[in-house]
Amino acid sequence: MEQHDRIHVEIPAKPEYVSIARLTVSGVANRLGFSYDDIEDIKIAVAEACTNVVEHAYPEGGSIYLACYIYDDRIQVVVADQGKSFDIKDVESRLGPVDAKKPVGDLKEGGLGLFLISSLMDKVEINEDNGVMLVMTKYLYESGVEESVNGISSLQSEQG
Repeated sequence: MEQHDRIHVEIPAKPEYVSIARLTVSGVANRLGFSYDDIEDIKIAVAEACTNVVEHAYPEGGSIYLACYIYDDRIQVVVADQGKSFDIKDVESRLGPVDAKKPVGDLKEGGLGLFLISSLMDKVEINEDNGVMLVMTKYLYESGVEESVNGISSLQSEQG
């Protein structure tokens, strides 16, 4: 599917600005027709990613780079640090998955945030070449019913 629009925002890596990232993704996701629950999930995931930047990326301040890539069937939200500009097409080849299926006890310190993010979003990938870049994808379900849960359609389970 073809990317339609993109929104890029640069905000100071300070706790008081994390809400701007939340409001930005909330507005974009709302405009695209995401459900209230999905918008809340996206906001929590983005706030967690931005908080990680605030706490870990810069010893003396810097910027959070937030980008929303809009497709017909999904939103891709990128949270990055270290001041590198990026093109999502160039970065995608270097991304690796974040696995929410690993036992929580196996996560290194600070990994609980990534676990939370990966449980809220449909796909989460990370690149740590120059700073950290987290790419979070949430799919838009036209009917408002998720495609399947444990291989069983949500619609079927309501009827059966």
